[in-house]
Amino acid sequence: MTAFLARKLGGALFVALGATLVVSMLLNLIPGDPIAMLLGEQSLTVDREALRRSLWLDLPWTEQYLLFVRHFAAGTLPSISRPGVSVNALLAERIPNTLLLALGAMSAASLFAIPLGVLAARRRNGWLDHSAMAFSLAGVSMPPFWLGPLLVLVFSIGLGWLPVSGLEDGARSLVLPSLTLGMGMAAILSRMTRSSIGEVLGEDYLRTARAKGASEARVLWIHAFRNALIPVLTVMGLQFGALLSGAVITERVFNWPGMGNLLVDAIAARDIRLVQGCVLAISLGYVLVNTLVDILYGLADPRVRGG
Repeated sequence: MTAFLARKLGGALFVALGATLVVSMLLNLIPGDPIAMLLGEQSLTVDREALRRSLWLDLPWTEQYLLFVRHFAAGTLPSISRPGVSVNALLAERIPNTLLLALGAMSAASLFAIPLGVLAARRRNGWLDHSAMAFSLAGVSMPPFWLGPLLVLVFSIGLGWLPVSGLEDGARSLVLPSLTLGMGMAAILSRMTRSSIGEVLGEDYLRTARAKGASEARVLWIHAFRNALIPVLTVMGLQFGALLSGAVITERVFNWPGMGNLLVDAIAARDIRLVQGCVLAISLGYVLVNTLVDILYGLADPRVRGG
């Protein structure tokens, strides 16, 4: 098991560093001077070359990347667009907000999609089943940059129930971003739940439970649902990693103070190090969730750990 864990965690770190390496290379190919963008109108009165040397921008991009890895690991990576503030401090401030949004989106999707998928499987080819599949198609088809403003128009501007953006109103501020981000996951999760439940409904142990006098609700929610839960949990784990990266658009729409907003601002300012830090954090989060799913498979089935 130790070798299995080491192999998975090593692969996760390799993938994350590879992602930042590609981002570093591509950002250095984009035209534009980050020093000029940082200084603005002061660019003519400040020693630009001295500032460039202090920020390592006079070095080849390969050396800049090695310095990025070393200082990021030490927690001392300086930001280009925000002098005096480290990239690590900016990420530490924003990551909890992104995690909160991802958890809110997953909770909203699970509370809605799992019961809908179970009932759709129970009433297969009925009106509820067709309605659930129509919802699934609609959820996958609605991108966050369209759904988010629509929810704001209805629930914030029209009805006045919820805040438009920001994080100042506490839990109320989390509702619309969570619904926007969780809609796509809910669509996928409802289909997976329906498929998993449908596969076990005809099993012998369910007929045995009915023969023993168990109620239909107990047969469905205790016996069938528990045995169909493993594929559903797998999809939830993988989707959670996707939520961390997919939060970029949703955070921008709702001005949510998370990594997504920070990443967009860093790209606009051509802050290469802050972009790399955001990509590394998102990549590590995504890969970590996938690694945890793999580890759970290894714990559940020893055959996965072999080879």
